[in-house]
Amino acid sequence: MRAFILAISLLGSVIISAQQKPYYYTIPDTPVVYSATTVAARFVDGLGFRYYWATEGLTDKDLNYRPSRGARTCLETLEHINGLTEILVNAVNKKTNRFDEAANEKFSYLQLRDKTLKNIQTASELLKQTNVALDELDMVFEHDGSKTEYPFWNLINGPVSDALWHVGQVVSFRRASGNPLPKGVNFLPGTKTEQ
Repeated sequence: MRAFILAISLLGSVIISAQQKPYYYTIPDTPVVYSATTVAARFVDGLGFRYYWATEGLTDKDLNYRPSRGARTCLETLEHINGLTEILVNAVNKKTNRFDEAANEKFSYLQLRDKTLKNIQTASELLKQTNVALDELDMVFEHDGSKTEYPFWNLINGPVSDALWHVGQVVSFRRASGNPLPKGVNFLPGTKTEQ
């Protein structure tokens, strides 16, 4: 009898988890309170939603697309976006960015996508949960024993805005390679209607 109850419980949890949409399939609910950190988190969530749909269903043809000889491929652009989200999550975690570590680490497209989405989600969640002032969340870079710090302002106009810029490039690349965004994605409310 115990085994039967356990099996039914496991089946129920599998069905429930199969019905849940992945994070950033839609934009998360708005925070209840307006504060500097919740507004920053919402900005980050906008990046997550756009990244999710820009990268959903990319093919090898899309990933290898390069608009010109000197330009990055779509996959190289995704690697760059991931690096920008590493900077974001490190700043929110009050960690130093050390560029000499794991610089040559390679991931498959799906691993890279998952890693980037998790970085974005982690940064957003930390911003929503923290009572820390944004002026305490500096970007810190260390390379060859030299340390450089920038205030949170530079995180907004630097890595986060740059990531948004490059997500737009991914959308252009996929259109140019014949794979436009899935139908039903609406960026203003942050929703996806089933087609």
